[in-house]
Amino acid sequence: MDQTIHDHLDLATMGYKQAFSRKFNQWSMLALAFNILGTWATLAYDLGSGLANGGPVCILWGLCSVTLCNICVAISLGELCSSMPTTLGQAYWIFRLWEHPVGRFVSYICAWINTFGWWAATASQAAFMTNFMFSIKSMINPRWQGASGWLLFVVYLGITLLFTIVNAIACRKDGILPWFNNIVAVQFGILFVAFTLAILISVGIRPNLRYQTAPFVFGQWLNLTGWPDGIVWFIGLREAAYSLSAFDCVIHMAEEIPAPRTNIPRVLYLVVIIGALTGFLFMIACLFSIQDLYGILQSPTGLPFTELATTTVGLNGAVALMILFEINGLGQGVSVMTATSRLTWGFCRDGGLPWGDYLTHIDSYWNSPLRVLCADTLVISLIGLLYLFSKTALQAVVSASTIALTVSYGLPILTLVLVGRDKLPSRRFDLGRWGYLVNWISVVYCCIITVFFFFPETPNPSSNEMNYAIAAFGIMLVVSVVLWFIQGKRFYLKEDRMMQETIRAENLLPATQHIRSDQIRFYLETDRTRLAASRLLALWSMDPMRQL
Repeated sequence: MDQTIHDHLDLATMGYKQAFSRKFNQWSMLALAFNILGTWATLAYDLGSGLANGGPVCILWGLCSVTLCNICVAISLGELCSSMPTTLGQAYWIFRLWEHPVGRFVSYICAWINTFGWWAATASQAAFMTNFMFSIKSMINPRWQGASGWLLFVVYLGITLLFTIVNAIACRKDGILPWFNNIVAVQFGILFVAFTLAILISVGIRPNLRYQTAPFVFGQWLNLTGWPDGIVWFIGLREAAYSLSAFDCVIHMAEEIPAPRTNIPRVLYLVVIIGALTGFLFMIACLFSIQDLYGILQSPTGLPFTELATTTVGLNGAVALMILFEINGLGQGVSVMTATSRLTWGFCRDGGLPWGDYLTHIDSYWNSPLRVLCADTLVISLIGLLYLFSKTALQAVVSASTIALTVSYGLPILTLVLVGRDKLPSRRFDLGRWGYLVNWISVVYCCIITVFFFFPETPNPSSNEMNYAIAAFGIMLVVSVVLWFIQGKRFYLKEDRMMQETIRAENLLPATQHIRSDQIRFYLETDRTRLAASRLLALWSMDPMRQL
Protein backbone atom coordinates (compact mmCIF):
# COMPACT_ATOMS: atom_id res chain seq x y z
CA MET A 1 0.00 0.00 0.00
CA ASP A 2 1.21 3.51 -0.79
CA GLN A 3 2.54 5.13 2.40
CA THR A 4 0.51 8.30 1.86
CA ILE A 5 -2.76 6.34 1.68
CA HIS A 6 -1.65 4.23 4.63
CA ASP A 7 -1.08 7.38 6.73
CA HIS A 8 -4.40 8.93 5.65
CA LEU A 9 -6.30 5.83 6.69
CA ASP A 10 -4.36 5.70 9.95
CA LEU A 11 -5.71 9.13 10.85
CA ALA A 12 -9.19 8.26 9.59
CA THR A 13 -9.44 5.30 11.95
CA MET A 14 -8.76 7.66 14.85
CA GLY A 15 -11.46 10.05 13.66
CA TYR A 16 -9.29 12.64 11.89
CA LYS A 17 -8.64 13.80 8.36
CA GLN A 18 -5.25 14.78 7.01
CA ALA A 19 -4.76 18.55 7.38
CA PHE A 20 -0.99 19.02 6.98
CA SER A 21 1.32 17.74 4.27
CA ARG A 22 3.82 15.14 5.42
CA LYS A 23 6.81 17.26 4.49
CA PHE A 24 9.29 16.08 7.13
CA ASN A 25 11.41 12.97 6.92
CA GLN A 26 13.19 11.19 9.76
CA TRP A 27 16.31 13.36 9.56
CA SER A 28 14.59 16.73 9.31
CA MET A 29 12.38 15.73 12.25
CA LEU A 30 15.49 14.76 14.20
CA ALA A 31 16.98 18.16 13.30
CA LEU A 32 13.87 19.94 14.62
CA ALA A 33 14.02 17.98 17.89
CA PHE A 34 17.77 18.61 18.26
CA ASN A 35 17.17 22.35 17.82
CA ILE A 36 14.41 22.38 20.42
CA LEU A 37 16.29 20.39 23.06
CA GLY A 38 19.44 22.50 22.61
CA THR A 39 20.99 20.47 25.43
CA TRP A 40 24.55 21.76 25.43
CA ALA A 41 23.41 25.39 25.06
CA THR A 42 20.88 25.02 27.88
CA LEU A 43 23.51 23.50 30.17
CA ALA A 44 25.84 26.39 29.34
CA TYR A 45 23.16 28.98 30.06
CA ASP A 46 22.38 27.34 33.42
CA LEU A 47 26.02 26.65 34.36
CA GLY A 48 25.85 28.76 37.54
CA SER A 49 22.95 26.77 38.97
CA GLY A 50 24.75 23.51 38.23
CA LEU A 51 27.96 24.64 39.95
CA ALA A 52 26.10 25.79 43.05
CA ASN A 53 23.91 22.68 43.31
CA GLY A 54 26.36 19.82 43.45
CA GLY A 55 29.10 21.15 41.21
CA PRO A 56 30.84 18.94 38.63
CA VAL A 57 29.56 15.74 40.23
CA CYS A 58 25.93 16.72 39.72
CA ILE A 59 26.54 18.36 36.34
CA LEU A 60 28.15 15.28 34.77
CA TRP A 61 26.87 12.28 36.68
CA GLY A 62 23.50 13.85 37.27
CA LEU A 63 23.23 14.28 33.50
CA CYS A 64 24.03 10.57 33.04
CA SER A 65 21.31 9.60 35.53
CA VAL A 66 18.74 11.89 33.95
CA THR A 67 19.66 10.61 30.48
CA LEU A 68 19.01 6.98 31.41
CA CYS A 69 15.64 7.91 32.91
CA ASN A 70 14.72 10.12 29.96
CA ILE A 71 15.50 7.31 27.54
CA CYS A 72 12.95 5.22 29.45
CA VAL A 73 10.44 8.07 29.18
CA ALA A 74 11.20 8.58 25.47
CA ILE A 75 10.73 4.92 24.51
CA SER A 76 7.60 4.68 26.68
CA LEU A 77 6.11 7.66 24.83
CA GLY A 78 7.42 6.23 21.58
CA GLU A 79 5.50 3.01 22.13
CA LEU A 80 2.32 4.96 22.85
CA CYS A 81 2.83 7.11 19.77
CA SER A 82 3.48 4.02 17.66
CA SER A 83 0.02 2.77 18.60
CA MET A 84 -1.82 6.11 18.28
CA PRO A 85 0.12 8.75 16.29
CA THR A 86 -1.81 11.99 16.58
CA THR A 87 -0.95 15.66 17.11
CA LEU A 88 -2.59 15.88 20.53
CA GLY A 89 -0.31 13.10 21.74
CA GLN A 90 -0.29 12.43 25.47
CA ALA A 91 -3.82 13.67 26.18
CA TYR A 92 -5.33 11.62 23.36
CA TRP A 93 -3.66 8.45 24.64
CA ILE A 94 -5.16 8.91 28.11
CA PHE A 95 -8.59 9.40 26.54
CA ARG A 96 -8.29 6.15 24.55
CA LEU A 97 -6.75 4.04 27.31
CA TRP A 98 -9.01 5.17 30.16
CA GLU A 99 -12.50 4.66 28.77
CA HIS A 100 -14.37 6.46 31.53
CA PRO A 101 -15.69 10.00 32.08
CA VAL A 102 -12.91 10.54 34.62
CA GLY A 103 -10.40 9.50 31.97
CA ARG A 104 -11.77 12.14 29.62
CA PHE A 105 -11.43 14.78 32.35
CA VAL A 106 -7.83 13.73 33.13
CA SER A 107 -7.10 13.77 29.40
CA TYR A 108 -8.37 17.36 29.20
CA ILE A 109 -6.24 18.45 32.16
CA CYS A 110 -3.21 16.73 30.59
CA ALA A 111 -3.85 18.57 27.33
CA TRP A 112 -3.94 21.88 29.20
CA ILE A 113 -0.77 21.04 31.14
CA ASN A 114 1.04 20.07 27.95
CA THR A 115 -0.12 23.13 26.02
CA PHE A 116 0.78 25.45 28.88
CA GLY A 117 4.20 23.78 29.04
CA TRP A 118 4.84 24.56 25.38
CA TRP A 119 3.59 28.14 25.67
CA ALA A 120 5.97 28.59 28.59
CA ALA A 121 8.79 26.84 26.71
CA THR A 122 8.41 29.26 23.79
CA ALA A 123 8.35 32.17 26.22
CA SER A 124 11.46 30.68 27.84
CA GLN A 125 13.33 30.66 24.53
CA ALA A 126 12.30 34.24 23.76
CA ALA A 127 13.34 35.37 27.27
CA PHE A 128 16.60 33.41 26.98
CA MET A 129 17.45 35.18 23.73
CA THR A 130 16.45 38.57 25.17
CA ASN A 131 18.64 38.15 28.26
CA PHE A 132 21.51 36.83 26.19
CA MET A 133 21.34 39.79 23.83
CA PHE A 134 21.72 42.23 26.70
CA SER A 135 24.44 40.08 28.28
CA ILE A 136 26.49 40.66 25.12
CA LYS A 137 25.95 44.38 25.63
CA SER A 138 27.22 44.02 29.23
CA MET A 139 30.31 42.15 28.00
CA ILE A 140 31.16 44.99 25.62
CA ASN A 141 30.38 47.73 28.15
CA PRO A 142 30.87 46.50 31.76
CA ARG A 143 29.72 49.89 33.12
CA TRP A 144 26.30 49.57 31.52
CA GLN A 145 23.58 49.40 34.16
CA GLY A 146 21.33 46.99 32.31
CA ALA A 147 18.05 47.30 30.39
CA SER A 148 14.81 48.54 31.90
CA GLY A 149 11.73 46.36 32.04
CA TRP A 150 9.99 48.04 29.13
CA LEU A 151 13.05 47.65 26.87
CA LEU A 152 13.33 43.96 27.78
CA PHE A 153 9.66 43.51 26.89
CA VAL A 154 10.00 45.30 23.54
CA VAL A 155 12.93 43.08 22.52
CA TYR A 156 11.10 40.00 23.81
CA LEU A 157 8.05 40.94 21.77
CA GLY A 158 10.15 41.48 18.65
CA ILE A 159 11.77 38.05 19.05
CA THR A 160 8.37 36.38 19.53
CA LEU A 161 7.04 38.04 16.37
CA LEU A 162 10.14 36.86 14.49
CA PHE A 163 9.39 33.25 15.52
CA THR A 164 5.85 33.62 14.21
CA ILE A 165 6.65 35.34 10.92
CA VAL A 166 9.35 32.84 9.97
CA ASN A 167 7.00 29.95 10.77
CA ALA A 168 4.27 31.41 8.57
CA ILE A 169 6.60 32.03 5.62
CA ALA A 170 8.41 28.68 5.94
CA CYS A 171 5.15 26.73 5.55
CA ARG A 172 4.40 28.35 2.19
CA LYS A 173 6.29 25.60 0.34
CA ASP A 174 6.58 22.08 1.69
CA GLY A 175 10.36 21.90 1.53
CA ILE A 176 11.18 25.18 3.29
CA LEU A 177 10.39 24.32 6.93
CA PRO A 178 12.32 21.00 6.96
CA TRP A 179 15.19 22.67 5.12
CA PHE A 180 15.23 25.51 7.65
CA ASN A 181 15.42 23.08 10.56
CA ASN A 182 18.20 21.14 8.86
CA ILE A 183 20.25 24.31 8.41
CA VAL A 184 19.76 25.43 12.02
CA ALA A 185 20.69 21.96 13.31
CA VAL A 186 23.88 21.86 11.23
CA GLN A 187 24.82 25.35 12.44
CA PHE A 188 24.07 24.30 16.01
CA GLY A 189 26.36 21.30 15.63
CA ILE A 190 29.14 23.42 14.12
CA LEU A 191 28.73 25.95 16.93
CA PHE A 192 29.07 23.14 19.48
CA VAL A 193 32.40 22.11 17.94
CA ALA A 194 33.57 25.74 17.64
CA PHE A 195 32.77 26.61 21.26
CA THR A 196 34.35 23.42 22.60
CA LEU A 197 37.58 23.77 20.63
CA ALA A 198 37.85 27.53 21.21
CA ILE A 199 37.65 27.15 24.99
CA LEU A 200 40.00 24.17 25.21
CA ILE A 201 42.60 25.48 22.75
CA SER A 202 42.64 28.94 24.34
CA VAL A 203 43.41 27.48 27.78
CA GLY A 204 46.12 25.28 26.24
CA ILE A 205 47.98 28.04 24.37
CA ARG A 206 47.69 31.01 26.72
CA PRO A 207 50.48 31.00 29.30
CA ASN A 208 48.45 32.56 32.12
CA LEU A 209 45.71 29.93 31.96
CA ARG A 210 45.61 26.33 33.21
CA TYR A 211 43.30 23.35 33.01
CA GLN A 212 41.45 22.10 36.06
CA THR A 213 42.45 18.67 37.34
CA ALA A 214 40.56 15.49 36.52
CA PRO A 215 39.56 14.97 40.18
CA PHE A 216 37.87 18.39 40.11
CA VAL A 217 36.07 17.77 36.80
CA PHE A 218 34.85 14.27 37.56
CA GLY A 219 34.67 14.18 41.34
CA GLN A 220 34.34 17.65 42.91
CA TRP A 221 31.20 18.13 45.03
CA LEU A 222 30.00 21.68 45.69
CA ASN A 223 27.08 22.75 47.86
CA LEU A 224 26.59 26.51 47.98
CA THR A 225 22.88 26.45 48.80
CA GLY A 226 22.41 25.62 52.49
CA TRP A 227 20.35 22.51 51.69
CA PRO A 228 21.59 19.10 52.93
CA ASP A 229 23.72 17.24 50.37
CA GLY A 230 21.04 14.64 49.65
CA ILE A 231 18.50 17.27 48.66
CA VAL A 232 21.11 19.20 46.67
CA TRP A 233 21.74 16.13 44.52
CA PHE A 234 18.10 16.06 43.45
CA ILE A 235 17.89 19.84 43.04
CA GLY A 236 21.01 19.62 40.90
CA LEU A 237 19.23 17.21 38.57
CA ARG A 238 16.94 20.04 37.51
CA GLU A 239 19.58 21.49 35.20
CA ALA A 240 19.97 18.21 33.32
CA ALA A 241 16.20 17.61 33.29
CA TYR A 242 15.58 21.07 31.85
CA SER A 243 18.20 20.53 29.15
CA LEU A 244 16.59 17.23 28.06
CA SER A 245 12.93 18.26 28.22
CA ALA A 246 10.59 19.06 25.30
CA PHE A 247 11.46 15.98 23.22
CA ASP A 248 7.71 15.41 22.84
CA CYS A 249 7.89 18.02 20.07
CA VAL A 250 8.13 15.17 17.56
CA ILE A 251 4.92 13.62 18.92
CA HIS A 252 3.00 16.80 18.10
CA MET A 253 4.47 16.71 14.58
CA ALA A 254 3.25 13.13 14.01
CA GLU A 255 0.83 14.19 11.27
CA GLU A 256 3.61 15.82 9.24
CA ILE A 257 5.95 12.84 8.82
CA PRO A 258 5.37 9.62 6.82
CA ALA A 259 5.09 6.35 8.74
CA PRO A 260 4.89 7.99 12.20
CA ARG A 261 4.34 4.62 13.88
CA THR A 262 7.94 3.77 12.99
CA ASN A 263 9.71 7.10 12.63
CA ILE A 264 8.49 8.94 15.75
CA PRO A 265 9.76 6.37 18.33
CA ARG A 266 13.15 6.27 16.61
CA VAL A 267 13.52 10.06 16.63
CA LEU A 268 12.45 10.25 20.29
CA TYR A 269 15.23 8.10 21.72
CA LEU A 270 17.85 9.27 19.21
CA VAL A 271 17.42 12.95 20.09
CA VAL A 272 17.75 12.23 23.82
CA ILE A 273 20.97 10.29 23.22
CA ILE A 274 22.45 12.91 20.89
CA GLY A 275 21.45 15.78 23.17
CA ALA A 276 22.92 14.08 26.24
CA LEU A 277 26.18 13.20 24.45
CA THR A 278 26.79 16.74 23.18
CA GLY A 279 25.86 18.18 26.58
CA PHE A 280 28.18 15.81 28.45
CA LEU A 281 31.17 16.56 26.20
CA PHE A 282 30.57 20.31 26.33
CA MET A 283 30.32 20.34 30.12
CA ILE A 284 33.61 18.43 30.37
CA ALA A 285 35.24 21.11 28.21
CA CYS A 286 33.75 23.90 30.35
CA LEU A 287 34.73 22.32 33.67
CA PHE A 288 38.32 21.71 32.55
CA SER A 289 38.54 25.35 31.41
CA ILE A 290 37.25 27.09 34.57
CA GLN A 291 39.86 29.49 35.94
CA ASP A 292 38.20 31.26 38.86
CA LEU A 293 35.20 29.32 40.13
CA TYR A 294 33.77 32.03 42.37
CA GLY A 295 34.55 34.74 39.84
CA ILE A 296 32.42 32.88 37.32
CA LEU A 297 29.56 32.53 39.79
CA GLN A 298 29.63 36.30 40.38
CA SER A 299 29.69 37.22 36.69
CA PRO A 300 28.77 40.89 36.06
CA THR A 301 26.56 39.81 33.13
CA GLY A 302 24.57 37.47 35.37
CA LEU A 303 25.49 34.53 33.12
CA PRO A 304 28.53 32.51 34.33
CA PHE A 305 29.01 31.03 30.87
CA THR A 306 29.78 34.43 29.33
CA GLU A 307 32.39 35.00 32.04
CA LEU A 308 33.93 31.59 31.32
CA ALA A 309 34.17 32.41 27.62
CA THR A 310 35.69 35.85 28.33
CA THR A 311 38.37 34.53 30.71
CA THR A 312 39.45 31.81 28.28
CA VAL A 313 38.93 33.02 24.71
CA GLY A 314 39.24 36.73 25.46
CA LEU A 315 36.68 39.49 25.17
CA ASN A 316 36.65 39.88 21.38
CA GLY A 317 36.52 36.16 20.70
CA ALA A 318 33.87 35.62 23.35
CA VAL A 319 31.65 38.37 21.94
CA ALA A 320 31.95 36.91 18.43
CA LEU A 321 30.99 33.45 19.68
CA MET A 322 28.08 34.83 21.70
CA ILE A 323 26.71 36.69 18.68
CA LEU A 324 26.76 33.44 16.69
CA PHE A 325 25.11 31.74 19.66
CA GLU A 326 22.37 34.39 19.68
CA ILE A 327 21.70 34.08 15.95
CA ASN A 328 21.44 30.30 16.13
CA GLY A 329 19.23 30.54 19.21
CA LEU A 330 16.74 32.62 17.26
CA GLY A 331 16.58 29.83 14.69
CA GLN A 332 16.00 27.31 17.46
CA GLY A 333 13.15 29.46 18.72
CA VAL A 334 11.42 29.13 15.35
CA SER A 335 11.47 25.33 15.83
CA VAL A 336 9.99 25.70 19.32
CA MET A 337 7.18 27.85 17.96
CA THR A 338 6.49 25.24 15.25
CA ALA A 339 5.92 22.48 17.82
CA THR A 340 3.87 24.80 20.04
CA SER A 341 1.54 25.78 17.22
CA ARG A 342 0.92 22.15 16.23
CA LEU A 343 -0.02 21.13 19.76
CA THR A 344 -2.31 24.15 20.15
CA TRP A 345 -3.88 23.35 16.79
CA GLY A 346 -4.48 19.73 17.84
CA PHE A 347 -6.04 20.83 21.14
CA CYS A 348 -8.35 23.19 19.26
CA ARG A 349 -9.28 20.50 16.75
CA ASP A 350 -10.37 18.22 19.59
CA GLY A 351 -12.65 20.88 21.07
CA GLY A 352 -10.44 21.72 24.04
CA LEU A 353 -9.91 25.45 23.60
CA PRO A 354 -12.39 28.30 23.09
CA TRP A 355 -13.03 29.23 19.43
CA GLY A 356 -11.38 25.97 18.41
CA ASP A 357 -13.32 25.61 15.14
CA TYR A 358 -12.16 29.06 14.08
CA LEU A 359 -8.54 28.59 15.13
CA THR A 360 -8.01 25.23 13.39
CA HIS A 361 -8.39 26.80 9.95
CA ILE A 362 -5.41 26.04 7.68
CA ASP A 363 -4.71 28.98 5.39
CA SER A 364 -4.78 27.71 1.82
CA TYR A 365 -2.20 30.21 0.55
CA TRP A 366 0.35 29.97 3.36
CA ASN A 367 -0.37 26.27 4.10
CA SER A 368 -0.04 26.96 7.80
CA PRO A 369 -2.33 27.39 10.82
CA LEU A 370 -2.01 31.18 10.82
CA ARG A 371 -4.81 31.73 13.31
CA VAL A 372 -3.24 29.37 15.83
CA LEU A 373 0.15 31.00 15.28
CA CYS A 374 -1.37 34.41 16.00
CA ALA A 375 -3.17 33.09 19.09
CA ASP A 376 0.06 31.52 20.40
CA THR A 377 1.91 34.77 19.75
CA LEU A 378 -0.68 36.66 21.79
CA VAL A 379 -0.43 34.26 24.75
CA ILE A 380 3.38 34.26 24.71
CA SER A 381 3.45 38.05 24.43
CA LEU A 382 1.19 38.32 27.48
CA ILE A 383 3.67 36.15 29.41
CA GLY A 384 6.39 38.62 28.40
CA LEU A 385 4.43 41.46 30.04
CA LEU A 386 5.79 40.10 33.32
CA TYR A 387 9.06 41.83 32.38
CA LEU A 388 7.31 45.08 33.24
CA PHE A 389 6.54 43.94 36.76
CA SER A 390 8.96 41.30 38.00
CA LYS A 391 11.66 39.09 36.51
CA THR A 392 10.90 36.69 39.35
CA ALA A 393 7.34 36.22 38.09
CA LEU A 394 8.57 35.61 34.54
CA GLN A 395 11.13 33.11 35.81
CA ALA A 396 8.33 31.26 37.63
CA VAL A 397 6.42 30.76 34.39
CA VAL A 398 9.60 29.71 32.59
CA SER A 399 10.44 27.17 35.32
CA ALA A 400 6.89 25.85 35.23
CA SER A 401 7.41 24.85 31.57
CA THR A 402 9.63 21.90 32.49
CA ILE A 403 7.29 20.90 35.32
CA ALA A 404 4.31 20.94 32.97
CA LEU A 405 6.07 18.96 30.26
CA THR A 406 7.32 16.38 32.76
CA VAL A 407 3.83 15.92 34.20
CA SER A 408 2.44 15.51 30.68
CA TYR A 409 4.95 12.69 30.10
CA GLY A 410 4.14 10.91 33.34
CA LEU A 411 0.33 10.98 33.11
CA PRO A 412 -0.17 8.79 30.00
CA ILE A 413 2.53 6.35 31.09
CA LEU A 414 0.95 6.04 34.54
CA THR A 415 -2.46 5.55 32.90
CA LEU A 416 -1.02 2.76 30.76
CA VAL A 417 0.42 0.79 33.68
CA LEU A 418 -2.75 1.25 35.75
CA VAL A 419 -5.22 0.13 33.08
CA GLY A 420 -2.87 -2.63 31.89
CA ARG A 421 -0.51 -2.82 28.94
CA ASP A 422 -2.88 -5.26 27.24
CA LYS A 423 -5.17 -2.26 26.55
CA LEU A 424 -2.52 -0.72 24.29
CA PRO A 425 -3.45 -1.08 20.59
CA SER A 426 -1.14 -2.89 18.19
CA ARG A 427 2.02 -0.94 17.37
CA ARG A 428 5.17 -1.15 15.30
CA PHE A 429 7.42 -0.24 18.25
CA ASP A 430 6.82 -2.62 21.16
CA LEU A 431 8.70 -2.77 24.49
CA GLY A 432 7.51 -6.33 25.03
CA ARG A 433 8.40 -7.94 28.36
CA TRP A 434 10.42 -4.86 29.40
CA GLY A 435 7.38 -2.63 29.15
CA TYR A 436 6.27 -2.51 32.78
CA LEU A 437 9.83 -1.97 34.08
CA VAL A 438 10.54 0.85 31.63
CA ASN A 439 7.13 2.43 32.28
CA TRP A 440 7.51 2.39 36.07
CA ILE A 441 11.03 3.84 35.91
CA SER A 442 9.57 6.64 33.78
CA VAL A 443 6.73 7.33 36.22
CA VAL A 444 9.00 7.40 39.29
CA TYR A 445 11.47 9.70 37.54
CA CYS A 446 8.72 12.13 36.46
CA CYS A 447 7.39 12.27 40.03
CA ILE A 448 10.81 12.96 41.58
CA ILE A 449 11.75 15.65 39.07
CA THR A 450 8.37 17.37 39.40
CA VAL A 451 8.66 17.57 43.21
CA PHE A 452 12.18 19.00 43.23
CA PHE A 453 11.44 21.56 40.51
CA PHE A 454 9.23 23.26 43.10
CA PHE A 455 12.11 23.66 45.59
CA PRO A 456 13.70 27.13 46.07
CA GLU A 457 17.47 27.52 45.70
CA THR A 458 17.98 28.02 49.45
CA PRO A 459 16.15 26.55 52.47
CA ASN A 460 15.11 29.95 53.87
CA PRO A 461 14.53 32.10 50.79
CA SER A 462 13.60 35.75 50.78
CA SER A 463 10.66 36.91 48.69
CA ASN A 464 12.99 37.54 45.74
CA GLU A 465 14.57 34.09 46.05
CA MET A 466 11.32 32.12 46.28
CA ASN A 467 10.47 29.59 43.60
CA TYR A 468 7.07 30.75 42.40
CA ALA A 469 6.77 27.98 39.82
CA ILE A 470 4.21 26.23 42.02
CA ALA A 471 2.04 29.37 41.92
CA ALA A 472 2.23 29.57 38.11
CA PHE A 473 1.46 25.87 37.79
CA GLY A 474 -1.39 26.12 40.30
CA ILE A 475 -3.01 29.06 38.49
CA MET A 476 -2.85 27.10 35.24
CA LEU A 477 -4.59 24.11 36.88
CA VAL A 478 -7.36 26.32 38.25
CA VAL A 479 -7.91 27.88 34.82
CA SER A 480 -8.02 24.46 33.15
CA VAL A 481 -10.59 23.12 35.63
CA VAL A 482 -12.80 26.19 35.18
CA LEU A 483 -12.60 25.86 31.38
CA TRP A 484 -13.51 22.19 31.66
CA PHE A 485 -16.93 23.13 32.99
CA ILE A 486 -17.30 26.05 30.56
CA GLN A 487 -15.95 24.45 27.38
CA GLY A 488 -14.27 21.09 27.69
CA LYS A 489 -17.07 19.01 29.23
CA ARG A 490 -19.34 19.73 26.27
CA PHE A 491 -16.95 19.67 23.33
CA TYR A 492 -13.61 18.03 24.19
CA LEU A 493 -13.00 14.78 22.26
CA LYS A 494 -16.68 14.07 21.72
CA GLU A 495 -17.18 10.90 19.69
CA ASP A 496 -19.71 12.56 17.38
CA ARG A 497 -17.15 15.23 16.43
CA MET A 498 -14.61 12.54 15.64
CA MET A 499 -17.14 10.52 13.63
CA GLN A 500 -17.84 13.57 11.47
CA GLU A 501 -14.20 13.53 10.44
CA THR A 502 -14.38 9.79 9.78
CA ILE A 503 -17.40 10.22 7.53
CA ARG A 504 -15.42 12.79 5.58
CA ALA A 505 -12.90 10.02 4.93
CA GLU A 506 -15.30 9.08 2.14
CA ASN A 507 -13.22 11.49 0.08
CA LEU A 508 -10.36 9.02 0.34
CA LEU A 509 -12.22 6.36 -1.65
CA PRO A 510 -10.95 7.35 -5.12
CA ALA A 511 -7.42 6.96 -3.82
CA THR A 512 -8.14 3.57 -2.23
CA GLN A 513 -9.69 1.68 -5.13
CA HIS A 514 -6.74 -0.70 -5.26
CA ILE A 515 -6.77 -1.55 -1.54
CA ARG A 516 -7.82 -5.05 -0.58
CA SER A 517 -10.49 -5.51 2.07
CA ASP A 518 -8.04 -7.28 4.37
CA GLN A 519 -5.76 -4.24 4.22
CA ILE A 520 -8.57 -2.03 5.48
CA ARG A 521 -9.44 -4.59 8.13
CA PHE A 522 -5.90 -4.07 9.42
CA TYR A 523 -7.16 -0.80 10.91
CA LEU A 524 -9.93 -2.61 12.73
CA GLU A 525 -7.24 -4.55 14.59
CA THR A 526 -4.75 -1.77 15.20
CA ASP A 527 -6.84 1.02 16.64
CA ARG A 528 -9.41 1.28 19.39
CA THR A 529 -11.69 3.49 17.29
CA ARG A 530 -13.30 0.42 15.73
CA LEU A 531 -16.48 2.30 14.90
CA ALA A 532 -14.48 4.66 12.69
CA ALA A 533 -12.69 1.80 10.96
CA SER A 534 -15.96 -0.02 10.42
CA ARG A 535 -17.30 3.05 8.67
CA LEU A 536 -14.33 3.02 6.30
CA LEU A 537 -14.82 -0.69 5.59
CA ALA A 538 -18.50 -0.10 4.82
CA LEU A 539 -17.65 2.75 2.46
CA TRP A 540 -15.11 0.59 0.69
CA SER A 541 -17.52 -2.31 0.30
CA MET A 542 -20.09 -0.02 -1.33
CA ASP A 543 -17.62 1.18 -3.96
CA PRO A 544 -18.31 -0.78 -7.18
CA MET A 545 -14.99 0.36 -8.68
CA ARG A 546 -12.86 -1.48 -6.10
CA GLN A 547 -10.04 -3.62 -7.44
CA LEU A 548 -9.11 -6.82 -5.62
